[in-house]
Amino acid sequence: MAGTVSDQIQTVGRRKRSVARVTLRPGKGEWSINGRTMADYFPRPTHQIRVEEPFKVAEAEGQFDVTVRVHGGGLTGQSDAVRMGISRALVEHDEELRPALREKGMLTRDARQVERKKPGRPKARKRFQFSKR
Repeated sequence: MAGTVSDQIQTVGRRKRSVARVTLRPGKGEWSINGRTMADYFPRPTHQIRVEEPFKVAEAEGQFDVTVRVHGGGLTGQSDAVRMGISRALVEHDEELRPALREKGMLTRDARQVERKKPGRPKARKRFQFSKR
């Protein structure tokens, strides 16, 4: 029976403040992101391309059904978190894909975070305009 618990792979991907829990099951290539289709959740083509990129590198398009629960951050951070979760799941499915995905940078966590605002300044590093007089 396809879709049993033993067939599915669960991983986590993170980027900025976004966290994506990805579940991969053998199937026909159906997408569900927070209960919506990919085109509905990620309307920008650039985000859709980024999310599908691991499957293109692994030459596994249409072989897995993808279910994602993602929260936090914005759409770009979420799409990159989903991308990382899918990459990790594909490596768990087939360890030989690791070098190809690593070469494209899909397994590396992008640790950059927004710097906090400092007191007495309008932003993290920006200063108010200096006035000599």
